[in-house]
Amino acid sequence: MFDMADLSAAVASFVHSPPDLPDPARAAGRRSMLNMVGTAIGGSNEAAIQKLVALLPAFSGPVTASLIGRRERADMLWAAYINAASANIFDYDDTHIPTVIHPSAPVGPAVLALAETLAGEGRPVSGEALVEAFVLGAEITCRLGNALHPVHYARGWHITSTCGTFGAAMAAGRLMRLSPSQLVDALGHALAQAAGSVETLGTMSKSLSVGQAARGGLMAAKLAAEGYTGPDLPLEGVRGFLALHSDAPDYAALTGELGSRWEILKNTFKPYPCGVVLNPVIEACLALHAEGGFDTDDIVSVELVGHPLLRQRTDRPDVKTGRLAQVSAQHAVAVSLLWGRADLQAFSNSAVLDPGLRTMGAKVTFADDPFYVVESVEVRLRLRDGRNITRKIAGARGGLDQPMTDAELAAKFRAQVGWRGLALDADALISSLEAIETERDGTSFLALTRDDS
Repeated sequence: MFDMADLSAAVASFVHSPPDLPDPARAAGRRSMLNMVGTAIGGSNEAAIQKLVALLPAFSGPVTASLIGRRERADMLWAAYINAASANIFDYDDTHIPTVIHPSAPVGPAVLALAETLAGEGRPVSGEALVEAFVLGAEITCRLGNALHPVHYARGWHITSTCGTFGAAMAAGRLMRLSPSQLVDALGHALAQAAGSVETLGTMSKSLSVGQAARGGLMAAKLAAEGYTGPDLPLEGVRGFLALHSDAPDYAALTGELGSRWEILKNTFKPYPCGVVLNPVIEACLALHAEGGFDTDDIVSVELVGHPLLRQRTDRPDVKTGRLAQVSAQHAVAVSLLWGRADLQAFSNSAVLDPGLRTMGAKVTFADDPFYVVESVEVRLRLRDGRNITRKIAGARGGLDQPMTDAELAAKFRAQVGWRGLALDADALISSLEAIETERDGTSFLALTRDDS
């Protein structure tokens, strides 16, 4: 255990000289990387990503790294930026419990862009080293989230972007073998760049902070490597990251059992492309649709009883875009009850225009209950004939109690390749990522993600 004056130094020391990763943490790292690459492929042609790619001639330097799911390449900073935005754009990426951080989107693209650039210089990074750096970066991201939970997110900070910047910096710093003092500098540079607001959820702006988290973290490490210095106490300083973002940060949550308790083991994977608080809602509504016994035209109202965060984050009626639909309980309820599906098509721009879905969404109300955990909900249907039909979900599929299996992750990966419409060999990609730690060059799989059409 470290006291509060040692936090930045403790984090730097841990990243510089980490313990051997236990097999479960490595396995979780591989699963997280697989899921991230899949979501990046699935999101790689969305309008926001197309607009970011269109900026490459103005902002990108000499190309050294792949854009996952696309034919273009970019310099490593822009590759990290765009791949992170692609991985997160559908809200289909991983989720750390309980912080609701998506750790892989900022951290994975940063280490991949750096490692691919190093490979191009004749200095390949082994798959084993790549996974280690990725897990260490995710660990710091999630532990910072734990230290600030729940105040930080409740205030409106986009916790994936703010904390992810530090994780990306530490992951890149590990690959670059920065010294402890350089890693503290990198934390300071991350402090100077970390930002993101939940006000942007459902809009293109959200992708800016997620992309910047990857880019900013990578740039932080690169600057530190070149002797660019920062504050001595970037995390615990009087005006450091923790003090800025919480009135009472939990310092022990950052450094307690560091190296023996692994937060990546609390990382989960979504079965549906939407905000994680909607997972139990969708599961309940899909079950009601499958069971039947009522005509959806006879539904008078749909009440959602759940944690207050459900209403705070997803009470978004009459959404106009697929991206907003991903964080709209009204749309999630309607499409699950009426269509019996909650896939990428269900949260598309065309789906939100369906008049039947909009009519059903208008019937949704909320009842806050702080005794519910975020992963639970009760859906109550009231019918014209006076009947009330309810379905309660104590823990949604994809959570810690019901994690997605390797087979389910593979099926999700294939579905995203299919959604993207590219002639990629999904099975070869899955096999390559599952065996990534045996590779001399951990980024060799990226060649299989490129759109060469």
